[in-house]
Amino acid sequence: MKLILNTHNISLTEAIEDHVRGRIEKLEHIETHAMSVRVNLEFDKNSLPEKQFRCSMKLSFSGPDVFAEDTENDMYAAIDLVTQKVQAQIRKRHSKFKARNHSEAIKVKEASEEASA
Repeated sequence: MKLILNTHNISLTEAIEDHVRGRIEKLEHIETHAMSVRVNLEFDKNSLPEKQFRCSMKLSFSGPDVFAEDTENDMYAAIDLVTQKVQAQIRKRHSKFKARNHSEAIKVKEASEEASA
């Protein structure tokens, strides 16, 4: 999976990059079909003092993309919460896919039973 990491008003340290890569690796275990991940990290000095760090993450798939964004007072907390939101969306997407395939299989089974009866 291709990782695109952008920062705004933040110096990208090795620790931040390692943390983001660790979270992306966890997402790769859940969803292997993602083509790329775009992570934007931003420090907003004009916002409220308790929520200054913003993290947004976009996963590109062959179908609809997955996007999440969060603002926190700690950079690592923002990255973690965005990752949790993305994981929830991936699970929901996977559940919908399984349910759709299950309902299609039931229709095929009922059609074959009617044809044989």
